[in-house]
Amino acid sequence: MENANQHLDTLVALRKELHQNPEVSGKEVETAKKIIDFLTQYSPDEIICNVGGAGILAIYNGKETAKKVLFRAELDALPIEEVNEFDYKSKTKGVSHKCGHDGHMAVLCGLAMQLHKNRPETGTVILLFQPAEEDGTGAQKVLEEERFLALEPDYVFALHNLPGFPLHQIIVKENTFSCAVQSIIIQLKGITSHAGEPEKGINPALAVAAIITEYHQFIQPDITQKDYCLVTPIYIQMGKKSYGVSAGAGEVHFTVRTNSSEQMKKTSLLLEEIAFRIAKKHQLQLKTKWIEQFYANENNSEAVTLIRNAALKEYADVLEKEQPFSWGEDFGLFTQKYTGAMFGIGSGETVPALHNPDYDFPDAIIPTAVNVFYQIAKQITDAN
Repeated sequence: MENANQHLDTLVALRKELHQNPEVSGKEVETAKKIIDFLTQYSPDEIICNVGGAGILAIYNGKETAKKVLFRAELDALPIEEVNEFDYKSKTKGVSHKCGHDGHMAVLCGLAMQLHKNRPETGTVILLFQPAEEDGTGAQKVLEEERFLALEPDYVFALHNLPGFPLHQIIVKENTFSCAVQSIIIQLKGITSHAGEPEKGINPALAVAAIITEYHQFIQPDITQKDYCLVTPIYIQMGKKSYGVSAGAGEVHFTVRTNSSEQMKKTSLLLEEIAFRIAKKHQLQLKTKWIEQFYANENNSEAVTLIRNAALKEYADVLEKEQPFSWGEDFGLFTQKYTGAMFGIGSGETVPALHNPDYDFPDAIIPTAVNVFYQIAKQITDAN
């Protein structure tokens, strides 16, 4: 295998170009063009474009048909204003790569470079550059595409860079790797009235307060417990700044986190029942809507073994994490449907956290990530 370090300058240049030109979820058109231009230099057997939006599939086939393995990276950036002042800072006001997706794309492009030089003898390696991970819609759209479904991968893998962990450390975990996360919008409609005659209207304030209070009872902040659950108030709107008017409508949003998709199903039903009961008690009309739904990443033990073996072949520093991460990642939808796993790679112990305005992906871990992906692919294709 050609060492990924030999390609580092090329991949860093690509990463910085992507960093300078970020695009939010669902708008990744120019990002996709840059990735396609790069991939065409490294001769995949097929490039499939506009998958689930701006998504891209690059396919490397062996000489014989056998197992298929997919690796995923994300195209989108975040609506966060960058505060860094380096020469490749974001050129787009209010948008920046603060989750490291620029680095993840560079890693997958590095894998394309490896596969160009060292094609699998058997089987197929599929590279997926997925749109709209940050808003939780991208994986679903990709999985609804007939062109994707026709590929039928046997294994799926993804990684995420992890600030707070030693540089290059590989973080693995069986079962739940990252939590199920989704958000609920609760809309309450009453009757507007004069503020001096509130009894002639129906004000949603008490209902909003009751919902917040009852939802708080669900919080179990200890992630080691089976009933781990965070219900976080995100946004509240009620009435207008018109002090002679008693509000007749209100809206409150919460984000909900659990350590399994099954627990999320139970919790979401209970939260809806509570909102309905309280709205009925206060004679309010109720509408609820769930958005930004992320399934838990349920890592398959066989897939984790493949990651562990690949990491140990290249690097000695592998951490077996005991508890899942509390954030959500829409790769969980892939692990619901296919044998697969997500793993982490340390970005450094004293660097800014993900989604911070001064975060930046560490280029030093690109070769590490490329080589681990490549070793996973070799285990699967060599075993055919």
